Amino acid sequence: MPARIRLALFVTALLALCAALGVALFDRPGAPSTSVAFAGALRPEIPPQDFHLHDQDGRPVSLRQFRGRVVILTFMYTTCRDTCPLTATQIRGALDDVGRPVPALAVSVDPVGDTRARARAFLLQRGLSHDRMRFLLGTRAQLQPIWKAYGIQPQGNKFDHTAYVLLIDRHGRQRVGFPVQQLVPEDLAHDVRRLQAEA
Repeated sequence: MPARIRLALFVTALLALCAALGVALFDRPGAPSTSVAFAGALRPEIPPQDFHLHDQDGRPVSLRQFRGRVVILTFMYTTCRDTCPLTATQIRGALDDVGRPVPALAVSVDPVGDTRARARAFLLQRGLSHDRMRFLLGTRAQLQPIWKAYGIQPQGNKFDHTAYVLLIDRHGRQRVGFPVQQLVPEDLAHDVRRLQAEA
């Protein structure tokens, strides 16, 4: 076979190998993507929301007080035995991954059952004490507008609450959502950093 043909075949094979490596490196799960900015799902653009509740220690909390910071927002209840403990653990992992304080708020979906004592115990059991997460409590009348604003169904006797983790950007707008069954700490931390890096 002439040297010129051998060289052409070699170059063709080399280009094919490079293309295959490119696909393997950039199309695998968890690999950086140039076309997708966030790991979570983009949420509908709605005007910034605000609310005023009290946390597990009785301290007042408003969403507005965190303007200028990215906020992790979720919805839980203290006597939950499956989804909520898992969600809290995943959020703790993301906070560890980010490595610097990020406000994390859990809004009650069971106003009758969630008490300050139960909220403190829930957070302590998940390693989320010392202000790493604040469990926000209120009456049904106080919580109902918040549930409605974020499309959350509260916990009921015959149905489970909507299980989402949301990221609120520096302007108070919900931007990214993770269904709990798709939540992993690395993806949540990735999206927190993405939002923190925005101007």
